[in-house]
Amino acid sequence: MKRISSYIAVTGALLSFAFGQAQQESADSKQEVEKMIEKYRAAFLRQDIPTLEKTWADDYVFVNAFGEVLTKAQRLANLKSGATTLESINEEEKPTVRVYQNSAVATNRVTLKGQYSGQPVSGQYRSTLVWVKGPNGWQLVANQLTPLAAK
Repeated sequence: MKRISSYIAVTGALLSFAFGQAQQESADSKQEVEKMIEKYRAAFLRQDIPTLEKTWADDYVFVNAFGEVLTKAQRLANLKSGATTLESINEEEKPTVRVYQNSAVATNRVTLKGQYSGQPVSGQYRSTLVWVKGPNGWQLVANQLTPLAAK
């Protein structure tokens, strides 16, 4: 009976330690993703192509506010040609970031002013970003903008 009690106590302690460590890793990952979101926003406003090339995964997919699906290559071409430019990206709320091991989903509400694929955009949008942590750190694999109706 003592052996079983000892086993249960040790197992409980190890599980508590592992759970606590997992929570800390999740909190650290959340902070890393929040920093990547800010870095991404700043790079987009500056049209910093080298940073965006590193930020977007090779199989990155973007669904713009018009419902068009664009690849990494298409987005980069739009930026380089001037078809996509943003004057401002204002966060209307702090992003909600949920981490799932080596991936994270971030949502928030933003106000944009500029153009996507040569079409003007201005107003509030719901933004969803999907990040994956791989050998190159956190990379954006998908994001979508949904226009919000004026209230």
